[in-house]
Amino acid sequence: MSTLTEAPPPLAPTEPARKPPRRRGRLVPYWLLLPGILWLIVFFALPMIYQASTSVQTGSLEEGYQVTWRFATYWDALSGYYPQFLRSVLYAGSATILCLVLGYPLAYLIAFRAGRWRNLIMILVIAPFFTSFLIRTLAWKTILADGGPVVGVLNTLHVLDVTSWLGMTQGDRVLATPLAVVTGLTYNFLPFMVLPLYTSLERIDPRLHEAANDLYARPVTTFRKVTFPLSMPGVVSGTLLTFIPAAGDYVNADLLGSTDTRMVGNVIQTQFLRVLDYPTAAALSFILMAAILVMVTLYIRRSGTEDLV
Repeated sequence: MSTLTEAPPPLAPTEPARKPPRRRGRLVPYWLLLPGILWLIVFFALPMIYQASTSVQTGSLEEGYQVTWRFATYWDALSGYYPQFLRSVLYAGSATILCLVLGYPLAYLIAFRAGRWRNLIMILVIAPFFTSFLIRTLAWKTILADGGPVVGVLNTLHVLDVTSWLGMTQGDRVLATPLAVVTGLTYNFLPFMVLPLYTSLERIDPRLHEAANDLYARPVTTFRKVTFPLSMPGVVSGTLLTFIPAAGDYVNADLLGSTDTRMVGNVIQTQFLRVLDYPTAAALSFILMAAILVMVTLYIRRSGTEDLV
């Protein structure tokens, strides 16, 4: 009985709960982001600030430039070179549409029909990246030369009669015309359209196509109701990656076009390197950037998708 009635031994005093130590790992993502942030500040933000300062300066290269907050430079640049702006949007839009029309079937073929040839076709798509942008454009200057086989075939098919009526060519000549510039833009930026489209199409679950077939949907209906809506992220990404650099391009218009096909990129290059009118060149650059930003924002909202690939 004495053992049953004995009080239990006193418990050892418990230590107060300690706060968990702060994890140093929480700072690791910020340290990893630091090099990229510094890169953007040094090579993007600071040049942008410098160009913004240049656009409101007055003076000359001999006397020097001073910040006088002359915002009239923007109006002068826009009013003096608005045809080049409109031409850049027109050429870039035409090249983007052509890239989409040519790239979507190719991306669809790679994603669903290529089979064992998929890797080979992908290599052929990105093969132009193995050479210089300048060399690729010069190659088209040879392909579209007067009296060449391409021009001969287009003449035989009476295609140049239609393009001349549309104002894209001049008689039997293709070089130094809008058609040559749009052709060069389409060729150079086509891979930027195909790759996002292929990535988006490859993500589509094949069971959705099987379900559409089980519901007796026609191939056109399946494409319209299933494939194309699910590939919209790739369409939006591809069109943006094509239109934005094409609108600011100057190499194709310089090598394949003429003075009548000059784009705003050619004007900016001339103002910076030949005329040496830095404020006007900087103002043109900012106007182009603002115009593209507005168009891209409206386009993304209109497309109804924010899931870009």
